[in-house]
Amino acid sequence: MNSSALVTGATAGIGLQFARQLAERGHDLVLVARNRERLEAVAAELSTRHGVSAEVLVADLADRTQLEAVAARVADPERPVDWLVNNAGFGMAKSFLQNDVAAEEEMFDVLCRAVLVLSHAAGRAMKARGRGTIVTVSSVAGFVAMGSYSAAKAWATTFSEALASELAGTGVRVTVLCPGFTHTEFHERAAMNMTKLPDALWLNADQLVRDCLNDIDRGRVVSVPGAAYKVLVGAMHVIPRPWIRAVSGGISTRRRPR
Repeated sequence: MNSSALVTGATAGIGLQFARQLAERGHDLVLVARNRERLEAVAAELSTRHGVSAEVLVADLADRTQLEAVAARVADPERPVDWLVNNAGFGMAKSFLQNDVAAEEEMFDVLCRAVLVLSHAAGRAMKARGRGTIVTVSSVAGFVAMGSYSAAKAWATTFSEALASELAGTGVRVTVLCPGFTHTEFHERAAMNMTKLPDALWLNADQLVRDCLNDIDRGRVVSVPGAAYKVLVGAMHVIPRPWIRAVSGGISTRRRPR
């Protein structure tokens, strides 16, 4: 029996690349997203190309009932999930106070609560089996101070580091991926104007996922793809926080990494 990987937000961008590359490695898939048609198209593509099974699970992770259904699938002892990839997410072009609080709550539920619930289900099940991998897609935005999206990604990074420490020595690996600006549908969906961003700051989703999988194989807990972003994140550990807040406040909220 092949090991299996459950990927949220699996129909586009970074999530799709995780699904493709894990299938390439021989993992069966459980693909989670809101759009059934797109899920079934991805499932058909990957099962045909790589000879793996690809299960479709339609769910909106902001809906608590649907999230619990995904968590139950993660924890199912009869159909073990060996990899959990917490990738689903979205951003918003407006600033925190310009958005309706309901929209902010929905983003919080997807970026934070869903990661917590699914990682709890996976962590317990994997620890009991003595093996497994949990990957959460965060962002370099979590190292700065650019509104609620940035705060949510900071939570995801710190949460993953804490979970990695809790599961150390159990056979369960935990890695948090912190990409910068990445060519995906993310910014288009959020109606963010990215035309003035220098080409040097853009990452390729295919390559960053390959780099992340290599980091997981090496046992790294925090994966930051791209030389420029490695330098940037390193610098932010020594730059005084008031300076980071000042610079972050001057950056348009339309420019959120992902």
